Amino acid sequence: MKLSSIVAGLMAAAAAHAMHTADIFLQPVPSTSDQAPALLARVHYDISDPSAASASIVAWEAPELGDDAELVRIGVWDAAAAQWQSSTTVAGVENFDKGFSPSVLLSVDQRGNILGATVKGVRVDAGQTRDSAPRAVVLVSHTGKQPELNKPVVLSPTGRKQQEEEKTFLQKYWMFILAGVVLLMSGGSDGK
Repeated sequence: MKLSSIVAGLMAAAAAHAMHTADIFLQPVPSTSDQAPALLARVHYDISDPSAASASIVAWEAPELGDDAELVRIGVWDAAAAQWQSSTTVAGVENFDKGFSPSVLLSVDQRGNILGATVKGVRVDAGQTRDSAPRAVVLVSHTGKQPELNKPVVLSPTGRKQQEEEKTFLQKYWMFILAGVVLLMSGGSDGK
């Protein structure tokens, strides 16, 4: 076997491993107990480079909602366990009306696990574009700055916490003094 074919196979396997798939479901609120969530979209997303994460909608099923439905629950549904796998969001059915382009937002962690999903309808201006195809965006969460625990407190020689040195009048109000001097210097005379 050639070395190049082995390397190409390994790179293809790594690229396929980086792609993730999410099935987004929709359920009217309030729903009857026998009404299971319906598939809304299947989204492929790649987070191999978190700064340039990308997503695309592979399948989109336009929801068929009754006239009495006003709100829908959106998220990732596990049919085997009959429960929501991710956090869910509630959206108005107006997001799926004509003249709106649905935008799916996936929130994922750094390993690619889905934290939540939502859909927002973006108004499409018919004069500028007629592209009302659904879009997908993936948002990768990052760990925030951690607090510094057990940071030592610096004490003065007397055993008290050191206070900041009090500023002088000039240090506190220099910008107001400067503004007053500029106004005095730029003020015109009466010409006599």
